[in-house]
Amino acid sequence: MRKNNQTTFSSKYWLLILAIVCVILMGLSFVTDGVNGPLRAIANYTIVPMQKGINTIGMWMNDLTQNFETLQEVRAENKELQEKVDELTVQNNLLQQEKYELERLRELYALDQTYSDYKKVGAHVTANDSGNWFSSFVIDKGKKDGIAEDMNVMAGAGLVGIVTEVGPNWSRVRSIIDDTSKVSAMLLSTSDNCIIAGDLALMQDGKIRFEQLPNNDTVIEVGEQVVTSHISSKYLPGILIGYVSEIEVDSNNLTRSGYITPAVDFQHLQEVLVITSTKAEMLAE
Repeated sequence: MRKNNQTTFSSKYWLLILAIVCVILMGLSFVTDGVNGPLRAIANYTIVPMQKGINTIGMWMNDLTQNFETLQEVRAENKELQEKVDELTVQNNLLQQEKYELERLRELYALDQTYSDYKKVGAHVTANDSGNWFSSFVIDKGKKDGIAEDMNVMAGAGLVGIVTEVGPNWSRVRSIIDDTSKVSAMLLSTSDNCIIAGDLALMQDGKIRFEQLPNNDTVIEVGEQVVTSHISSKYLPGILIGYVSEIEVDSNNLTRSGYITPAVDFQHLQEVLVITSTKAEMLAE
């Protein structure tokens, strides 16, 4: 405690001494102003350099203050610009979302026009039960919207799957790529029937397998359309499934099998169309 008091006491005296020296030097500056001789020489060596130093320090402090104020202004402008950039980024993201949504809705509208004979209702996909691929998913329409089991579901350019479960305001859809899915199909150009077999492992390569196609004299070209057949018990006829990508004769030499490229992107489903009549209802009519 005593040492601290001594330090404080000494500092006060040093400050007092420096103040006295400054006053004396200032007085000498006034006294020697316009006077030649030893005092003038002493002043030239002591007071004048000190004044120059004080002026230099003052100018430096002034520049520092101005630089600090400029820095504050730059920071404020930068913050304002960053806020504008953030706002424009959000607006751009919204515009991009609206653009993609508009493209999807146009696609659905074109699909609706292609199958205009079928009454349909639009729905949004709300849940996906199978990882990256939409082999089984939930939509936001149900019994209250006229949805029933076995109704066909479409998106993109063709068939997605079929309704398997219905709640008051939701429904579950099993797509044609599901491992348990079997769809009776036919080649549009020849009307030859085949079976489309779901296989999630194959979808990793972007294809679906078809099998039991008769090995007759008809020539099947790559790119030919495959649609739902008239003999399907649950799927309505003539809905596009995909396009032939590979074909080969089976070992029994009686049938052919191969792969198709699906007409639907089963990795990015967001909106679908549900045909609000089942195959059984149409047959009854």
